[in-house]
Amino acid sequence: MSVEDPTAARDDQEGLHPTQALDDTVHQRVRLGVLTIAREADRVEFSFMKKQLAVTDGNLSRHLKVLEESGMINLEKGYAGRRPRTWVTLTREGAQALDAELRALRALVLRLEAPRSAPGAPGT
Repeated sequence: MSVEDPTAARDDQEGLHPTQALDDTVHQRVRLGVLTIAREADRVEFSFMKKQLAVTDGNLSRHLKVLEESGMINLEKGYAGRRPRTWVTLTREGAQALDAELRALRALVLRLEAPRSAPGAPGT
């Protein structure tokens, strides 16, 4: 889309580009994975999440810290038998952030799947 494209003015009136609604905290691949896995269950164990996301302990720990500091997840530490465990649960804020991210991604996909202007029209 060029600056001279007449649809650009319409897009400005309708709102910002869908990518403007993406949340940098949520959109990062591992953090998005954490939120979606946590949405699927009441509580998820660290080692399960680590395996599903194919990340190291340190990498996952860092992403969990970011999400916890943002209020999107709660971490619960405890024991299963004698082994220490960490469980992840999604907070209301995390669920809302994930929903907003999914809406932005859907809007972006819809925008890309929309029919294009006729060949030779301005902006093509």
